[in-house]
Amino acid sequence: MSDRTLADLAEKMRDIDFTMLSTRTAGGAIGARPMSNNRQVDYDGDSYYFTYEDTLMIANIQADRHVGLSFQGKSGILHVKPFFVAVEGTADLIHDKGRFEEHWTKDLDRWFPQGIDTPRLVMIHVRADRVHYWDGEDEGEVRVPANAEAAE
Repeated sequence: MSDRTLADLAEKMRDIDFTMLSTRTAGGAIGARPMSNNRQVDYDGDSYYFTYEDTLMIANIQADRHVGLSFQGKSGILHVKPFFVAVEGTADLIHDKGRFEEHWTKDLDRWFPQGIDTPRLVMIHVRADRVHYWDGEDEGEVRVPANAEAAE
């Protein structure tokens, strides 16, 4: 097991915008969808994603807050080592427009044309518990310390 820190992983994750967010369905299967982290790539164990309240993904999270995130960095071209990160965490659903503003970027207007006033908009906050990484030579796991926001 490696002695990398969350800060080390954050540096390697800096250019990764998309993840696959996985939830457990009502029937026990795993459902995964691509999600953008809105170019907030300074990873500290917290991730934020926007979607609509009436999606199957939100119903899954309401039934089981445990989620997974899968990230893949650049690999294979010109001798660049592959880089993969798998996150286990807990999702909270945020409905506060003030919190939306903290994480909103103009690129989101493409999917949510009324901005933070888009009807049925919800933000998913994933708080990591464990982060597992693999870069082709080294692999390991980082446990994320209790987050100050955990009391939300």
